[in-house]
Amino acid sequence: MELPRATVTQLLTRALRLGCPHCGGGQIFKSFFHLKTNCPTCGLRLERGETDYFVGAYMFNLIAVELILFFGVCGFVFLTWPNPPWDMITYVTGGLMLAGCIVCYPFAKTTWLAVDLAIRPLTPEELQWHHEGGEFGDRELPHL
Repeated sequence: MELPRATVTQLLTRALRLGCPHCGGGQIFKSFFHLKTNCPTCGLRLERGETDYFVGAYMFNLIAVELILFFGVCGFVFLTWPNPPWDMITYVTGGLMLAGCIVCYPFAKTTWLAVDLAIRPLTPEELQWHHEGGEFGDRELPHL
């Protein structure tokens, strides 16, 4: 059985809406910071069978927030040149960096899952493993 494969644009759009990148189903978060174990719609295990799966999401979140702040600060310095308020920039960007990491975290998790699905598409065997409640220790995740 062949699974329908979403385009990269579809995967990223679903992720930015905080839905399951694979099927587009919603309600995948228990709380602001915690994903449910599986997608309630398609059954995809949201960690894809790896205990350290979301280390990539942490990295993705950090890089995205740093890039947003970098371009924001450069734009602000450009607009206020020749007398940019350096002290204000220092304190505001420090606070925005912390706030950005928190606010962007759920988006980083779903976007990282979308990127992973684009690079390593879901196979019928893996989806069956997810439906059966495959755990990290009981049987190995099927690989290509």
